[in-house]
Amino acid sequence: MEHKNIVATIYLKDGKAIKARDNYEEYPDVIELAKLYNDSGIDKIMIFDLSTTDEEHERNIQVIRNINRNIEIKVCAGGNINRMEDIKKFIYAGCLQVIVNGSKPESMALAAEASKRFGKDRILVSVTNVDFIFKHQDEMADTFHEVLILNKAVLDAVEGMTDVPHVVYLNDADYDEVLSILSRKNVRGIAGSLINNPKTDIMEMKSQLSASGIKMDNFEPNLKWSDLKKNSDGMVPVIVQDYRTDEVLMLAYMNEEAFDTTINIGKMTYYSRSRNELWTKGLTSGHIQYVKSLTADCDYDTILAKVSQIGAACHTGNQSCFFNEIVKKEYVEKNPQKVLGDVYNIILDRRENPKEGSYTNLLLEKGLDNILKKVGEENTEIIIAAKNTDHEHLKYEISDYIYHLMVLMAEKDITWEEITQELSQRK
Repeated sequence: MEHKNIVATIYLKDGKAIKARDNYEEYPDVIELAKLYNDSGIDKIMIFDLSTTDEEHERNIQVIRNINRNIEIKVCAGGNINRMEDIKKFIYAGCLQVIVNGSKPESMALAAEASKRFGKDRILVSVTNVDFIFKHQDEMADTFHEVLILNKAVLDAVEGMTDVPHVVYLNDADYDEVLSILSRKNVRGIAGSLINNPKTDIMEMKSQLSASGIKMDNFEPNLKWSDLKKNSDGMVPVIVQDYRTDEVLMLAYMNEEAFDTTINIGKMTYYSRSRNELWTKGLTSGHIQYVKSLTADCDYDTILAKVSQIGAACHTGNQSCFFNEIVKKEYVEKNPQKVLGDVYNIILDRRENPKEGSYTNLLLEKGLDNILKKVGEENTEIIIAAKNTDHEHLKYEISDYIYHLMVLMAEKDITWEEITQELSQRK
């Protein structure tokens, strides 16, 4: 049995996130809202572009692109889709799936073409009544990955017409209704105002649903507290790292209650030895640590936690508690992720703060055509070098090519995060 999904919804109007289709009250920061959904246990985000003009559509597409740069969970998007180009724009903005509107006459033809081009796993359809499904029953399974049911009153009728899994949008649902809907065989997930509310504790909801027999994508530990070796105080030290950068943030301790609470709520919870009490990081400061993974070491006596850190980890205001340098030996950085990121950031800095005599600035000043010319030349140099047996020469040419490629990326505002996200879809 596959996991059931908890799906958040973001409505975009003129580049801003609003509360609902009929509620134009804005959220303060759409990127922060998406990050909160990303960290709090949401399985997927649906984004609806409510634009009415091409200019507004482009603004919303850029916002969607920025959202996908900042989060890891699945994003699907729809709205203002009138041609294949609109579907491509959502996909090229980083969305794994696109939602076509079942109320539009042209949607089936567009969906069929998009399904053939990108795969049906990337195409969804939203419906408020059964007309679309009734007309296209024979084509549903070959065209769509999911049906988004925006009106729960038609759920029974939809289930009688197609086995394509459903995500059901619920307004003002209570727990019993959520449980009842998710218990249905063809319901893959739920969405709605309850889920969209930033104050809803998604991990707690998932824990309750799991206890009621619904299979959720939440933390199901492979090790129990009894499997770990405790110190003389009955606790286990926890080393905390930023999950994106691997920066070590802090060291703290857990007792059994802290361990169980961390797994249940998805937020790092420790035992304070000085205050003799349980504490969930960030409850007072807002500097919450959302759990990404917990791993025991070889002796089972230390836990490595990888987290999404909101704000600073240290009570002093520093990002990390480890900032008091004792000794340091200079070394050449060879971590590929760090090196590529550092060089790219230097290129961006040259773009914003030109430096006299800089080759990077010379390239940028001459414009896109010159950058493309250099990328083409370096690509040819790689081909020539690869035909020879001198690996040192080939390494040099590949390095040259990657550098010029990064200049092109900077020129076109493409980040390494976007590239790695695209590559991650090609496994």
